[in-house]
Amino acid sequence: MDIKDMARPLDGAGVSAFLRSLPAKPLLLGLGEARHFVGELGELRNEIFRHLVEHEGYRSFAIESDCLRGLVVDDHIMTGAGTLDDVMERGFSHSFGASPANRELVRWMRAYNAEHDEKLRFFGFDGPLEYWAESPRQALTSLHALLDDPLPCTRETLDTLLGPDDRWTNEATVMDPSQSIGRSADAQRLRLIADDLVALLDTQTPRMNATDRERAALYGRTATGLLRYHDGMADPSPARIGRLSALRDAMMAANLRAAAEHGPVLVFAHNLHLQRPRSLMRFGDHVLEWWSAGAIIGAHLGDRYAFLASAFGTIDGDTPPPDTVEDILSTLPWDHSLVDARRLAGTVTKPAPRVSHHFAYFPLDPAQLDTIDGIVFLKEAVALD
Repeated sequence: MDIKDMARPLDGAGVSAFLRSLPAKPLLLGLGEARHFVGELGELRNEIFRHLVEHEGYRSFAIESDCLRGLVVDDHIMTGAGTLDDVMERGFSHSFGASPANRELVRWMRAYNAEHDEKLRFFGFDGPLEYWAESPRQALTSLHALLDDPLPCTRETLDTLLGPDDRWTNEATVMDPSQSIGRSADAQRLRLIADDLVALLDTQTPRMNATDRERAALYGRTATGLLRYHDGMADPSPARIGRLSALRDAMMAANLRAAAEHGPVLVFAHNLHLQRPRSLMRFGDHVLEWWSAGAIIGAHLGDRYAFLASAFGTIDGDTPPPDTVEDILSTLPWDHSLVDARRLAGTVTKPAPRVSHHFAYFPLDPAQLDTIDGIVFLKEAVALD
């Protein structure tokens, strides 16, 4: 079978044809990154999102960035609050605010909302963390402020238990669990208070407007998730890294499920966070395993979750070796292609795995082709970092 028979140019018509080929219309459509900060992929993502909004009824965009910072971006595109420069600086984590494609996306979403009654929404869906984690102060105090008496503690008690933020954000905890305060008496009491606040939210939901309900639920998820993560950072066992990775992806999945309550969402994140198979990492003599956010979402949504993985031919001058999936896809006649991954998996015979010499780039795993719905393939790409 000719490989062109299972691929098409990556344009609006191709995206709509892909969606029609799926067993159900996705509520969450994941677009993965094989590597962060590839500007051309960000530009293609913007084109895809505009097409989804204008022709397929999508109204939300979610990105692998701090869920609390994302509120700054959402406020801006909904109401015009803040300048674009300020929003890009304060509204993103992981340096994503410096991306020209992200800046253009925010500008376009704001312009769209200024002209339409049915508004677009923006969501960060990562926790306020990566390897180290933020203080739970913002989430806890914001949730506390939205609730009425009888509250489980005063704001002053929260502030005393939280203490200075730098004892939570100590980056030394990444390598040294003994530096973490995640299992201290204060942290353990805060976990109980957070649980009480979330339970109290359930009893007070009827009196809240939709915005307060949504934000209170986000603050509750984030507070409890951060406190679990800090507890995991204090774990001295070899399972620590796997547990932290699992907790992070579980927080991502919970935020995506909340975003999906507003209708179809385009999700932009690393391929590894959106994949369906179990994630594996070798850590010394141990192999750590956990389920990604995509795997968790897939378990809940079934056919309503679809995943487009990205892949690159030549990346930063590095050409794919012969007989790899990326080498095979490089024979397509288009610079940007959309490929039916499951048909490809049934056609290619034992392709060789591509080995990346850059820690930030993750080539396609040939063994996982049949777990991917589609591949967004760029024949050539250059990373911005």
